[in-house]
Amino acid sequence: MNRRQFLHNTTAAALTASSCTTTTRRADKLIIDTHQHLWNRKELNLPWLNSAPEILQHDYVTADYVEATHGLKVKAIYMEVDVAPSDHIKEADAIVAQIRARNTPTVAATIGGRPASADFESYVQRYAGNGIVKGLRQVLHGPSTPAGFCLRPDFVRGVQTLGKHGLNFELTMRPTELHDAVKLIQQCPETHFVLDHCGNGDPKAFNPMLGPGMKRSCTADGWKRGIDAVAAQPGVMCKISGIVAFVPPEKWSAEDLAPVVNHCLDAFGPDRVFFGGDWPVCLLGSRVRGWVEALDQIVASRPFADQRKLWSGNASKFYRL
Repeated sequence: MNRRQFLHNTTAAALTASSCTTTTRRADKLIIDTHQHLWNRKELNLPWLNSAPEILQHDYVTADYVEATHGLKVKAIYMEVDVAPSDHIKEADAIVAQIRARNTPTVAATIGGRPASADFESYVQRYAGNGIVKGLRQVLHGPSTPAGFCLRPDFVRGVQTLGKHGLNFELTMRPTELHDAVKLIQQCPETHFVLDHCGNGDPKAFNPMLGPGMKRSCTADGWKRGIDAVAAQPGVMCKISGIVAFVPPEKWSAEDLAPVVNHCLDAFGPDRVFFGGDWPVCLLGSRVRGWVEALDQIVASRPFADQRKLWSGNASKFYRL
């Protein structure tokens, strides 16, 4: 299926089940999307795209995001896209300039970087305090970052440096390594942390009938223990995002995602969670609107005040928007 065909299909399971009440409730509320990706392959080198699924091997720019979120009241926080390290400054400078131009729904950014690099502090100083860059991420689930990589002394020092300059660190890692995250967090008491993508919890781990034959990235019990350990660390936030990329497109329902979402919401509590769209990576399983509709259903029975915190309130406070 090519990109155009995919974008014009509905994610039937999620969208058919949505009610008029849900749509009305969402239409007049602000959504802060804390995980928005943008990339133009002519401007940035993204090595991982060479082996990515075909749906991702296209340019995804602000105009595409605006179209994808049409009908939603959305402000976004840009999330770095794992460019080649030589392009980190180019990527960060470009998104900062775009946000300053005020012609975008993007209002802040999490930039890429390498905490273990020798010149990391000077790189951080380039952006700290500019009001736009809120934090930094290095993806930790790739082949160049084996288990335990985030506990190397030079990496830990870099993450500590972020806290010294008032920036957070976002953890995107294998679900089987969440206890490494705990050890890192404990060594960096001045740095604020965000656990991305529900700790990469895999909805398929909870349902043997979902995506038969597809690889499970974790076990349900092992992931739960990891999430509980991270949630026990004071102040750590959990981003409710990413999990729809694990499910087969058009063959899932909100009920399939609910075990991962609800465990995170219960473990972290209503004040330490916020929404992330993960567009366009979410297209591996759903349009971003399908993900929003599904999450709306999952949290519909929770107090309205807690729902507002999830969709916008907590993100606004944590990222100082």
